[in-house]
Amino acid sequence: MAVNVEDQTEQTSNRNAFIAISAIFLLSGMGLYTVYLFFPEMEPEEKPYVTLPTSLESAKDLGRVLSNYTDDNFAMVLLAFFCTYIFLQSFAIPGSIFLSFLSGFLFPFPLALLTVCLCSAIGASLCYLISYCVGRRLIMHYFPDRVEKLKKQVSNHENNMLYYIIFLRITPFLPNWLINVASPIVSVNLAPFFLGTFLGVAPPSILAIRAGISLQQLASANVMFTLENGLLLTGFAVLSMIPVVLRNRFKNKFE
Repeated sequence: MAVNVEDQTEQTSNRNAFIAISAIFLLSGMGLYTVYLFFPEMEPEEKPYVTLPTSLESAKDLGRVLSNYTDDNFAMVLLAFFCTYIFLQSFAIPGSIFLSFLSGFLFPFPLALLTVCLCSAIGASLCYLISYCVGRRLIMHYFPDRVEKLKKQVSNHENNMLYYIIFLRITPFLPNWLINVASPIVSVNLAPFFLGTFLGVAPPSILAIRAGISLQQLASANVMFTLENGLLLTGFAVLSMIPVVLRNRFKNKFE
């Protein structure tokens, strides 16, 4: 009977967590829709293309439409991009890579890079907070092994957490959604998580934005994953760990 009571309690907690996350999602979706309502009036033939990009082709179509409004409504286009990117990141919805391509097509390179890095950091941090507040039970219920594995890795880098988060963001060893939802559970503090994300997403974002500058000529999203770009990301990953190596070396030297 005790086991049944425990199971019932866990099921109730999981259900409550799911309801809370669903409510947050709906409220966020309403906010995003509000931004859409205030967007300048579009031509009827353009409206079908204004959707969350799920492929390179849809990103191209969206880019063609939005480029018609950047001259006279630059701030609104930027706001819509900002809110959409954060929405996708906050709920670990696929598609942000296509928005990164799109930013290179719509905005000057420095602004595109700053916007993508800031949106990634804010969205990931919101995902972190949602997991911390209401998603902990769901994450532990569905991904206990992956969380435990990350916990062991984090414990090995607790004195170098900022550099470790930067390393994780640059490399493809762990999916970003898992890092976002599991970090509060494995005791990664929000400050290094935010800053590490902001800095760590910059190298892959540079590649995506560079590709997005020629968005209309792209034939495949795999344009990012060339040998040259792979070597660049590897170099960035190595650089991110140099401070850790140096710190440990000097620490051992003076102990």
